[in-house]
Amino acid sequence: MITDTSSGDREIRAALAESWRLFASVGFFSIFVNLLMLTGPLFMLQVYDRVLTSRSEATLLTLVIITAFLFLMMGVLDYARGRVLARAGARLQERLDDRVLRATLTRALSPAERARPATGLGDLEAMQRFCSGPGPFAFFDAPWTPIFLCALFLFHWMLGVFALFCGLLLLFIALINQATTGKLRQEAGEATARSMHFVEQMRASSETVQGLGMQDAVVAHSGKLRGKLLEQTLAASDRGGLFGVMSKTLRLFLQSMMLGLGAFLAIQGQVTFGIIIAASILLGRALAPIDQAVAQWPQLQRAFGARRSLAMLLQATPPPMPRTSLPDPRALLEVQGLVVVAPGAKTPAVRGATFRLEPGKAAGIAGPSASGKSTLARALAGVWPTAAGSVRLDGAELEQYGSDISRHIGFLPQDIVLFDGSVAQNIARMSAEARDEDIVDAAKRTGAHEMILKLPGGYDFQVSAGGAALSGGQRQRIALARAFYGSPVFVVMDEPDSNLDAEGTMALAKAVESHKARGGAAVIVAHRHGAFAQCDIVYVMQGGQPVPATSGRRKEPVRQLRQKPGQAVPAQPEGIRASDPAKVRPGAQPARLQAAGTEAPAPRPAIPGRDRQIADAIARVTSARFEGRKPDEDSAKSDPPRTAAAQGAS
Repeated sequence: MITDTSSGDREIRAALAESWRLFASVGFFSIFVNLLMLTGPLFMLQVYDRVLTSRSEATLLTLVIITAFLFLMMGVLDYARGRVLARAGARLQERLDDRVLRATLTRALSPAERARPATGLGDLEAMQRFCSGPGPFAFFDAPWTPIFLCALFLFHWMLGVFALFCGLLLLFIALINQATTGKLRQEAGEATARSMHFVEQMRASSETVQGLGMQDAVVAHSGKLRGKLLEQTLAASDRGGLFGVMSKTLRLFLQSMMLGLGAFLAIQGQVTFGIIIAASILLGRALAPIDQAVAQWPQLQRAFGARRSLAMLLQATPPPMPRTSLPDPRALLEVQGLVVVAPGAKTPAVRGATFRLEPGKAAGIAGPSASGKSTLARALAGVWPTAAGSVRLDGAELEQYGSDISRHIGFLPQDIVLFDGSVAQNIARMSAEARDEDIVDAAKRTGAHEMILKLPGGYDFQVSAGGAALSGGQRQRIALARAFYGSPVFVVMDEPDSNLDAEGTMALAKAVESHKARGGAAVIVAHRHGAFAQCDIVYVMQGGQPVPATSGRRKEPVRQLRQKPGQAVPAQPEGIRASDPAKVRPGAQPARLQAAGTEAPAPRPAIPGRDRQIADAIARVTSARFEGRKPDEDSAKSDPPRTAAAQGAS
């Protein structure tokens, strides 16, 4: 846990300091508001000491008119300072909104952080609500408490001493309130966040919940979380309510006692009858800031807690340093000694990865599950930071490109997520400056144009969060177009064919082929070898390192994963996976191609060289895991010596 929040506090203070003129205006208005608070006591003094003794109706009417005008001005100024304070809170949120959202998204790159509730924007809103509410008035009115106490001392020293005692007593109650309810309210807030996070998870996974019959279990678990939340909320509410009622009741009682003390002094002839009423009113005004602070204590605690949490978030994710803009790079990828540790993990998933990928080339990454394929893909795309080594694009490390890296690298993650908006907005990565021709070009390059036109509204079809209205294949093809949007020089695709049919797989192969023809480079991570149809070299993850599993250039479509050498199989149209459920019989033609009048290619014997090498390499890695051996030991025994070409990108 981060304990040093100095840099985060500085950012928050700097944001607040930008509104110093607004806060100064509130303080200026507060001076006149509190001065006008003396209107009531002065009016009572004049009524009892002048009007009742002189019985002058004209004097009474004059006093009433003056008092009405002063109270009107007090109301106008009080309303004005409230509006100014609300704008100060809005400016604080506007100033930090982008910064907090970026920090939240950066922290969410860690799987451990994604599992926790994201409270950054909620904390900022809590601070904004407190700044815009009546809570800060207690701070602006508090400096006037000593002035009102001095006025009571001027009336009589006993009245001043009694008022001072009342103030200290209420302040003591406020401090006890803070000490006893602070932890309870913090625990209640954390329980609220956990409960809402769990409910949101279940709502997003409603199909899984329904399909597996988990509703009763989910409702029961949610009931436990919310039951604990209610217990903590009630405990905090009861404790805070006790001190709130105690403070209010005590203040009213002390005001009545002030009347009694004033009456005693009036009987002794030491004060006038007007001072009795005026002293009671002044005591109420002197204690008002303390009473207001106690009433606003829950919001005050929430704001202070939000500030601490926000400072920790900003401290953990400092803003990126400004970078010198670099020219558009070539598609030359150089990976040297790369070590990647997944955020939140302790051991590296990628250890010493080294390879080179030339422009116009594509590389495939294969291997068993949990071998580090996706971790390597995220590092190559600049999503996850490197622990050691380097990833260079045209000689420059990815960090040197700064925020421009997304223009040069396209990324198709394993988990496809589409956002609320149109298909065009999703392809354009939600950019407001996107051009229609660039969006359509990306869709055409990836073979998604015709599919999108068949949707209701075409490119303007509204996609719900997550793309629930689309099939898995449609979501993946739209995400593939998003990865190629803007013509990046380097594209990283993680399981790009996991939801694709034969048509989608063919479109993927053509997109990679077109990208290579333009001088781009691509890395494809996949379990199905059909995705490697356009790859010039295929690596297999062994011990966290990508080891070449193929030698020479790939010229034939990829066949069955474990195709036996010499076995004759019918050739398949380019882009159709051999593992597709609809197998092609010798001499048969797929219905889709027959309808188009395309003749099926003549059968030819399989060339299993690279497929067999990939399958053998994966089998060695898997068996070594279970037997506790190092994959390199088997590799040295069974693999032929690798040529220099096999160790490169082509």
